[in-house]
Amino acid sequence: MRPCFLIPETTVKKSGSGEAVEIGEGGGMALLSLGITHVEEQQSLDIEIEGSADGEEWAGKPLRAFPQKFYTGVWQILCDLSATSDVRFLRVSYKVARWGVGPTTPRFRFYVFAEPYVA
Repeated sequence: MRPCFLIPETTVKKSGSGEAVEIGEGGGMALLSLGITHVEEQQSLDIEIEGSADGEEWAGKPLRAFPQKFYTGVWQILCDLSATSDVRFLRVSYKVARWGVGPTTPRFRFYVFAEPYVA
């Protein structure tokens, strides 16, 4: 796996998925970094990492998920790809929600970066 952005810094206003990113041969550990650079109050962001062998069909269960986020910051988690050695593509799925008074459209600016992890 080479270091790469699974989602370059982008602004989202509705739930969706990023594009498939080829990571090459599966296996090993990946360090995933989620950076949230802009957030408005009373909203949440859920991030899941999905895997695929061909970049077209995605497993029904995510490989990894970040805990739900509400604030700006940078968080990291490890993703063990050794149990899913056929995974050659990763994709980020995200869900955004907003509640309370004022506009109901959520707005987050964030990125997800992946790199090999060596202990």
